[in-house]
Amino acid sequence: MNDRIQQLLTQITTLEDELRTALSEQPSSIFFQIKGKRVEFEKSMQETHRRLKTNFFRWLVTNRPQNLITGPIIYSMIIPLLVTDFFISLYQLTCFPIYGIKKVRRGDYIIFDRQQLNYLNWIEKFHCTYCAYGSGMVAYISEIVARTEQYFCPIKHARKILGTHSRYVHFLDYGVAENYEEKLEEYRRALAKEE
Repeated sequence: MNDRIQQLLTQITTLEDELRTALSEQPSSIFFQIKGKRVEFEKSMQETHRRLKTNFFRWLVTNRPQNLITGPIIYSMIIPLLVTDFFISLYQLTCFPIYGIKKVRRGDYIIFDRQQLNYLNWIEKFHCTYCAYGSGMVAYISEIVARTEQYFCPIKHARKILGTHSRYVHFLDYGVAENYEEKLEEYRRALAKEE
């Protein structure tokens, strides 16, 4: 990878970090504060949430029929999610210590905080819990696989792909064989030093 591309990637990473920080600070100073695992809203916001809440029966009548019909299909996906969760967690638990890779914290990816939104009725909170688990699980798996890929094969693909993980941009360019083994060891040492 040439120096200009590396410089641009570093700038992008820095800007993404700054944006994440700014976004995480903004809402907490306006409507709520995070205290441990609890989210505390201002009194006026709590009252607004309660007033905007749709009761279950009204929600059921006004909900789109296709959402109700496809519900069993959507929720049947919990089975492969749970099985995958078990096996990916077992893999990480057993193999990462052997490789010297720091384990991925589930709590950084699977976050259940939408139940604290008082404008959601119980079925909406249930949906949000399911979606938080599903999307969080995919992100959790992606990070475990990304660390594994960095350890075993930190090489970019020949074709451009969409939806790469954050580690991919720093991988070795496709077809650059010079000093591959030394560079692979550098990637592995970098993984071992991560906090």
